[in-house]
Amino acid sequence: MPNLTPKTPDDLARFMQQHGIAAELVFPREATPTVPLAAQAMGCQPDQIIKSVLFMVKGDAPFATALVIANGVTPIDFRKLATIFQVGRKRIRLATAQDVLAVTGFAAGGVPPFGFDQPLTTFIDRGVLGWPEVFGGGGDDRTLLRITPDELVRVTGGQLIEAR
Repeated sequence: MPNLTPKTPDDLARFMQQHGIAAELVFPREATPTVPLAAQAMGCQPDQIIKSVLFMVKGDAPFATALVIANGVTPIDFRKLATIFQVGRKRIRLATAQDVLAVTGFAAGGVPPFGFDQPLTTFIDRGVLGWPEVFGGGGDDRTLLRITPDELVRVTGGQLIEAR
């Protein structure tokens, strides 16, 4: 049975150091459970807060996974993902909290865009690129990751898409 103890910001910091990732973890004094609160805590625009959303895609194999990184206020269009994966819309679903933990090692609500034991197929919404820096999950719900969009693309190897 896999270890289901969530990884922590310390695990993410080690991953960043081991892989030479130009990013930093920040620890806001205020809680950041929502995009508006995270933006307020960081003194940035809500569109600078990014989310890392795990999707389960039912194809010929049991399930494939896909991580989609988008601005926190951007709704992700399931139909566009279905087109990318060449499956019907009903074959794509959001991962459950249990799926997220099992696949990424991090608890839902603090999932970073990288730092996983196994690489994930990653897509980045082009809207993320419009900022000098963005803030995403930092390993738990009280930590954020500060990173440039260029470094985000480099580190994740993410394919740029229009997710909205």
